[in-house]
Amino acid sequence: MMGFLWFWLVAVMIVGYVVLDGFDLGVGVLHLFLVRTETERRATLASIGPVWDGNEVWLLAGGGTLYFAFPLLYASAFSGFYLPLMIVLWLLILRGVSLELRNHIDVGVWRALLDGVFGFASALLTIFYGAALANVLRGVPLNADGYFFLPLWTNWQPGVLPGILDWYTVIGGLVALVALTLHGALWLSLKTSGDLEQRARTVVSPLWLILIALTVVSLFATIAVRPASLDNYFRYPVTFIVPVGVVASLAAIRLWNRKRQPLKAFLASCLYLFFMLAGACWGLYPVLLPDSTGAANDITLARAISGPHTLAVGLAWWLVGMALAVGYVVFVYSRFKGKADAHAEGH
Repeated sequence: MMGFLWFWLVAVMIVGYVVLDGFDLGVGVLHLFLVRTETERRATLASIGPVWDGNEVWLLAGGGTLYFAFPLLYASAFSGFYLPLMIVLWLLILRGVSLELRNHIDVGVWRALLDGVFGFASALLTIFYGAALANVLRGVPLNADGYFFLPLWTNWQPGVLPGILDWYTVIGGLVALVALTLHGALWLSLKTSGDLEQRARTVVSPLWLILIALTVVSLFATIAVRPASLDNYFRYPVTFIVPVGVVASLAAIRLWNRKRQPLKAFLASCLYLFFMLAGACWGLYPVLLPDSTGAANDITLARAISGPHTLAVGLAWWLVGMALAVGYVVFVYSRFKGKADAHAEGH
């Protein structure tokens, strides 16, 4: 029971991070080509300024929860995915540095450089996150001790000895890039005004069409790479509500965006991300990290979970910490109502 509970607590924290930090990553991608003037650039940054760094707390909290709830998975993943994790760390640093320095250097060429770094780092982060999830779904060549090594790429095939990048993980990266860029466009249509709001609303339609195609492709690719991902759905047919939710949320994005109701469209995008990630987690359960060479060395829930005392004490502290985190999120977002002010001091 505790294993089931902690599996979904970690999953909820990952979903929370993707939903909350996903839109400011999408805004960063759109910052590269959607904005046209300095005022619009300030508006895009003002739309995420009070919340972007707080959103990243969920990533740290998820990593900390993973550490004490599933230490074997933490140790295995952080050793085998060392290179991409270091790249992600540097991309997060570059995003923060570019945002902080931009308003302190009043020189056009430096601002242009920092804008480029912010957009470039945001786009790469979305791709790396999607590829990371695809690596977990596909599986890695685990040793008996739970460790593994992955080169950056091999023959681009998701076989027994794959690389970090292959055709399947590239699909995962593209899904994340388009989904989070769409998420960011809906946020901009909600938080900005004028021509920028209109362009953000307009770009939703082509991104939506691309996302539908990539969602379908990723579904069939996942079934081809990991047929066992459907086992839980057939075992518990009621959980087919998850793919139904994916379809319904996509339809709702289209509907509410066309009706110019940006809040409802944005919430529909949040639901799409929730259902996609929840579906991926359910397709894995109770495996946490599959062995691509066979099932012998899978890191399963029972194999990776901490002791009962650790989980009981951890749950008490987790409830306190989450109450504080949720309270902070509710407070900040409640204070950050309405359109962002591009002329406000700072960001």
